[in-house]
Amino acid sequence: MGPALLPDNLARLRKPEALKVVAEGRTATQMPAFGAQLGKDEIAALVDWIYSPVEPPPRWTDDDIRASRIQHVDPATLSDTPVFDADPMNLFLVVEGGDHHVSVLDGDKLEPIHRFQSRFALHGGPKFAANGRYVFFGSRDGWITKFDLWNLKVVAEVRAGINTRNVAASPDGKHVAVANYLPNSLVLLDGDLNLVKTLAATDRDGKKSSRVSAVYDATPRQSFIAALKDVPEVWEISYTKAVEDIPTGFIHDYAQKEGSFIPGYLNPRRTILDEVLDDFFFTQDYAELMGASREGVGQVVNLDIRRKIANLPLDGMPHLGSGITWEWIDAGGKPRTVMASTNLKAGEVTVIDMKTWEVIKRIPTRGPGFFLRSHANSRYAFVDSMMSPQAKHILQVIDKQTLEVVREIVGEPGKTLAHVEFTRDGRYALASLWEDEGAVIVYDAQTLEEVKRLPMRKPVGKYNVWNKITREEGTSH
Repeated sequence: MGPALLPDNLARLRKPEALKVVAEGRTATQMPAFGAQLGKDEIAALVDWIYSPVEPPPRWTDDDIRASRIQHVDPATLSDTPVFDADPMNLFLVVEGGDHHVSVLDGDKLEPIHRFQSRFALHGGPKFAANGRYVFFGSRDGWITKFDLWNLKVVAEVRAGINTRNVAASPDGKHVAVANYLPNSLVLLDGDLNLVKTLAATDRDGKKSSRVSAVYDATPRQSFIAALKDVPEVWEISYTKAVEDIPTGFIHDYAQKEGSFIPGYLNPRRTILDEVLDDFFFTQDYAELMGASREGVGQVVNLDIRRKIANLPLDGMPHLGSGITWEWIDAGGKPRTVMASTNLKAGEVTVIDMKTWEVIKRIPTRGPGFFLRSHANSRYAFVDSMMSPQAKHILQVIDKQTLEVVREIVGEPGKTLAHVEFTRDGRYALASLWEDEGAVIVYDAQTLEEVKRLPMRKPVGKYNVWNKITREEGTSH
């Protein structure tokens, strides 16, 4: 469920800090504290073992990827229209971590219509393609699954790595990118999950290797954007052939192509930074990304000129990957596009002006939170405090104009209430009772009253087709 504990993956975690992590747990992860079960000598022995080189080192080659591929269904046998009556654009996928299944919900009737077995520990959220027909899942142990949502069938699977962060898909479903921690690679697949190529995640000089911390689709740019966890670089990988070549080394004349170039198609165009990025958020036109490291260093990167253009005044550990945007009217009546993000270490939601990059407000919350969600048709944004032992059962509701918490939805103390996702029209907000014997709880998005609950096995995430494929401003992309 976590990254492979190998010395190469722990270069940024010193042994004294590792001792503390084993004893006290790790913020914003599933790593619990073991200080009550293990003595200091036992913890020290474990850390020494974890930091010892593994011989032989684990490998996962292109041949391994190709050999792992499984074709579950012949695509020629699949229907070109949905096999159910529900609106295919208002379906939800609910990832149930309790027993590793995915449920398909009818977003109009708010009832399940299908449930299927998934791979272990899905991570990074499913990615939709081909108008929501195909869904691509990634598991922590490297398996990529292609699911036909119209036919409710798993089509194909392939193991793209040993330890995987997330997956991204082009809107037409013809290109898939996989970010790996182990091996240090970005794997590119076609829409049928056949290997196209593997990009070794190294710096520009090829000397330092890195885990890939995240990869996302940038639809308007027809490219994937990837951040490296151990190297201060952001990569842009174009999946359109109508893209200029990439210069490498010294170029005498760009127009005459005098110098070294590589094809722009499916090769990394590098942006060199001073600080690494663990996570990031795109502006609406995808020309810039707002990124932050695990240490809380925030920066704005322009993807066209390929350099940092501004600092972000962030504290703690912002979770920009789950940020949202909306139009906010300031005191002078002027509309301003703002972005808001939770924080994994501090009890606040940070609201940032996306033109000036200044912090408009820090909204105090009950505790560190993971998810922030809204919808263009809702005046409210929902935020959890799931990193707080005392307040993880409380959802707070923020008025997007006053920037104040106006309501609290209180669940059962000791149980986690988190991850809101809206229906296509924004009428209902669905939250997760994040327990093994949990539920998806449906709230009226206007009155904020509970409408119904659907029993689920630890529903760790919910994803609405329409909101995802239209890049709705109130959900993560």
